Amino acid sequence: MTDPLTIRFATAQDVSLVHRLIRGLAEYERLADEAVVTEADVRASLFGEKPDAEVLIAELDGAAAGFALFFHNYSTFLGRRGLYLEDLFVVPEYRGRGIGRALMARLARLALERNCGRFEWWVLDWNEPAIRFYRSLGARAMDEWTVYRLAGEPLARLAGEWPE
Repeated sequence: MTDPLTIRFATAQDVSLVHRLIRGLAEYERLADEAVVTEADVRASLFGEKPDAEVLIAELDGAAAGFALFFHNYSTFLGRRGLYLEDLFVVPEYRGRGIGRALMARLARLALERNCGRFEWWVLDWNEPAIRFYRSLGARAMDEWTVYRLAGEPLARLAGEWPE
C-alpha cells in the first residue's frame, strides 16, 4: 500500500533537499548555469533569523516529489499583501499525479488564510506544459505587464548614482 500525498512546510533539516530540488528546477528550466545558490544560502535565506521565503514540500510514498517556494509581496491598489510563487517544481518521475495541483491548492488556501489579495507567479514563455496547467486552474496571463530586472553590473551602476 502506498502512502498518501502529504504537503508540509520545509524545516532547517530540509536544506539539502530544498537545494537539490532547486537544482532540479534549474536544469528543467535550462538555467542550471545561473543557479549559483549553495546550501549555506538556502539555510540563511529560508531558515535564518529573518526568513525571506517559505517552502512547501510534497511527499509521495515517503519521497520528496516536488516543492513550492513562495513569499509575500504587497499590492498598493488592494492595500493588502499577496502571495507570490517564486518556484513550483515536480520531480519528473512524479509528474502527472496531481502533485503540482495539490501544491497550488495548498498555496491558494494559505493565501486565503493569510488574507492575501492575490496569488501570482511568472512562467517562462516557452514552458507550454506549465502554461496549460496554470490555465486549467483558472489563472490568466497578465499580458499587459512587462517584467523588468536590474542585476549585476547595471544594478551596481544605478546604485552608485545615488548621492550619499
